[in-house]
Amino acid sequence: MPYVAVSALSHPGLLRMRNEDSLVVGPWTLCATVTENPQALVFPLGTPLVVAVADGLGGHPHGDVASALVARGIASIGPALNSEDAVRGALNACNSAVYEAAGGEGSELAVMGTTVAGVVIRPGSLLVFNVGDSKVFAVSRDGLRQVSVDDSPPLEPGRRTTSLVTQCLGGTPGEHTISPHVTAAPLAPGDRYLVCTDGLTDPVTTDVLAEVLSEHDDGRAAYELWKAAIEAGGPDNITLAVVRVADE
Repeated sequence: MPYVAVSALSHPGLLRMRNEDSLVVGPWTLCATVTENPQALVFPLGTPLVVAVADGLGGHPHGDVASALVARGIASIGPALNSEDAVRGALNACNSAVYEAAGGEGSELAVMGTTVAGVVIRPGSLLVFNVGDSKVFAVSRDGLRQVSVDDSPPLEPGRRTTSLVTQCLGGTPGEHTISPHVTAAPLAPGDRYLVCTDGLTDPVTTDVLAEVLSEHDDGRAAYELWKAAIEAGGPDNITLAVVRVADE
């Protein structure tokens, strides 16, 4: 029977006092906490399976609340995400839920916000989605190909990354609409994807990510990716999921 193997972890890194990232794999969520070892989960390929990360906005209070709210919201509706329109609707609903929970101007939660990125896996096809700068990569023998779309301003000369985002869920005192990025792609046994927050991709170059994923798979790949981020200084929360589709 075809199945989906997911190896995932979430860690605060070395410099942040708390973890404001959240993670969802099917009905399972990990919100603003720590896994020191990759968690391995296996699901039959059939009902839509969502794998996503949410990164609470740094510099804004209560990013952990926003990311957890979005992760749990996506988990609750995951099996119904069977089309691009359904995913867009779910992300817009999550955006409204963050603003509603924030309570408006004057509340201590008023500007909490989060990014989100992930995949919905279905037999024969996959939906990729994101709002913000958390990323999704397709993994192949030729290396990595980013399939999410960064919501970031143009980089200054000489810079490889930026902490600024041009859209997110929540993040402002008054509700703003979002334009989620959602695309469909074919899916076949052997396909692999990496879903991660910028706590991995900011300190670790794409070449290093590709090298790790060419040498390792599943839980070992997740561990080595986390290790690379830690060895690069671990400046931010690190949350990632390695997704593999298998036919036996």
